[in-house]
Amino acid sequence: MSEELTNELLFFFNGFSSWENSIVRASDLTISEAHALEVLGEHEKMNMKSLAQKLGVTTGTTTVTVDRLEKKNFAKRESTQEDRRVNLIVLTEKGKKAFEEHHNYHLQLTEQMVSVLSEDEIRQFHDTLKKINMETF
Repeated sequence: MSEELTNELLFFFNGFSSWENSIVRASDLTISEAHALEVLGEHEKMNMKSLAQKLGVTTGTTTVTVDRLEKKNFAKRESTQEDRRVNLIVLTEKGKKAFEEHHNYHLQLTEQMVSVLSEDEIRQFHDTLKKINMETF
């Protein structure tokens, strides 16, 4: 069972990765930039440390990604009034639009994937994913 499950998971991850690469290739973003955009789109403002934690990477890696997003006008840094040394990362209008497009692609893929499942199977799948995510990541 473990070998078969591992193979199915690898097949799924590779398929998802290929799909995401094809979507991102059609945009002006790299995969890491698209992931940062997705996290930033779910939050109004984030500091670098929080963004790095959500992405599961170092703050150094996140800084490079945010620098590129800034150069492409997808995001910008804003200092806080409480402490001007602290920068919060926010999406620009261009970034918000790109987030919406990317997020909609995720929604479409989800719909496509679960279309082969019954309502009960979708609920089970959702509950199982939630459990795995909570206890593993």
